[in-house]
Amino acid sequence: MADLENTTWEPYREPARATLSRTGTIAVVGGAVFAGRSGRLPDWPLATLLMLWPALGGHFIELWFLNWLRPRVPAARATQTAARIAVWFVGGIALAVGMRVTETALRGNQPSRWPAWWVAGLAFVAIELVVHLVLRVRGKPSFHDGRG
Repeated sequence: MADLENTTWEPYREPARATLSRTGTIAVVGGAVFAGRSGRLPDWPLATLLMLWPALGGHFIELWFLNWLRPRVPAARATQTAARIAVWFVGGIALAVGMRVTETALRGNQPSRWPAWWVAGLAFVAIELVVHLVLRVRGKPSFHDGRG
């Protein structure tokens, strides 16, 4: 476990090519899953575009936390944890709003049925927890060990 009380946070950086490759793949696969499960495979391009919101948008939410907010929040583990989960929750809601606006703009006034706003926040928190669990299993810094 890292000693968070005496931590100097290093900015997170990643090559743009790696970010776009990873988030693009997530969007294409996620779009295929959603289009296939709904039985509307012709909607795959739209579903892929919508999935870019949580994939690429989620990356930028995480970057904002890591590089801007985290250094400004007290380093105590409980404070860092609460701040990050709050950012994920609010960010998930914002991403869902972006998805909804995009769908409405591209489909006209016939958007599909969407869940309650707070479900989007909880879903994004759950997704991030799973992603960070995978990072931890792979031996990389993650939310779960306080290093990522």
